Amino acid sequence: MNKREISEIKKQFKKDNNAITRICGCYVDAEKQIKTTLKEAFFALSEEEIFKYYEIFKKSLSGGIGKNLHNLEYSIHDEGPDSAHELLMKLRDEKLADDETVDTFYNKVIENYEYGENYYIILIHSAYDVPGKASDNEEMFDASEEVYNHILCCICPVKLSEPGLSYNEATNAIEERPRDWWVQTPMTGFLFPAFNDRSSDIHGVLYFSRNPEELHSEFIDACLGAPTPISFKSQKEAFQEILTDTLGEECDYEIVRQIHENLTELAEEHKEDEIPLTLTKPEVKDLLEKSGVEPERLEHFDKVYEEAAGENTAILVPAITGTGKFAVKTPDVDIKVNPDRLDLVETKFIGGRRCLVIAVEDNVEVNGMPVKMWEEQKEVQ
Repeated sequence: MNKREISEIKKQFKKDNNAITRICGCYVDAEKQIKTTLKEAFFALSEEEIFKYYEIFKKSLSGGIGKNLHNLEYSIHDEGPDSAHELLMKLRDEKLADDETVDTFYNKVIENYEYGENYYIILIHSAYDVPGKASDNEEMFDASEEVYNHILCCICPVKLSEPGLSYNEATNAIEERPRDWWVQTPMTGFLFPAFNDRSSDIHGVLYFSRNPEELHSEFIDACLGAPTPISFKSQKEAFQEILTDTLGEECDYEIVRQIHENLTELAEEHKEDEIPLTLTKPEVKDLLEKSGVEPERLEHFDKVYEEAAGENTAILVPAITGTGKFAVKTPDVDIKVNPDRLDLVETKFIGGRRCLVIAVEDNVEVNGMPVKMWEEQKEVQ
């Protein structure tokens, strides 16, 4: 799913839409014991509850694609009888109406989701009447193309509120505030099936993780049955390992700077894309060639790439570039440079020492204070 398709589903979570047919919930304590369950027609809830649930649902479809949101694809081997995929299909097709199927799903989550504190499992079924689109891309609500039947699952931490004082209107006094258990925004969730090309895709699922580095692979394997994605941090580490093992002693400042410049240029060219740019193994190799890596250093590139990332793994450019800043770090000094001004930093030998030379222009600050430029000196030879 791309940004536009995710946004289209998120727009359904508002007061004037009634696509959600049913909601089920299961509150689990830190000992993995079910404390209470919920099963209701969604619009039988109070208006205040509905509004709060909408906020939770929106959060489970938020964040960056490839960072917080992951498009997982099923292979033919993942969709057989008694598979996790088959259970998700049953939940969707039964519209969460069968208690046994819903309880089976709850138990799988409780068995495989490692958290250690209280949490609340939320399941909804929704039937979105997908509007057609005219040639000018405007929605035609009277020309529906299909009904997108899907389920959304959110796993929310439940924490005890902080102690404190509050005003009691009944007694007109400041009193101790009672502590209660507060359902927070989701830490994990998924949308099934995926909404690809504005249509149901039962061979895909959109997975959400609030913490990009806590993907809960056991949960994905047991409850979704799809391959676990590679985290942002792991992709960056894999790319760094590829560079280190490929370049060896040639991993010097100038080549790394050129690689970063080329990556930044690629990212800028694709910044309006609906899906973040990824680089496959041949594209990473091409990047290194364009950045000045000698051909003999690329002789074992394929093996290095497969060992670090996997043969068919594509690496997200945002995971490599991070914030976009070019950072140079020594044990005592950190330098961050705007990627558009890498020309300001050079390497030189001065007095027999290897040095990074930074061209300084106007508007210099030290600890946030503007300072006067020093008198112009003779250029260092």
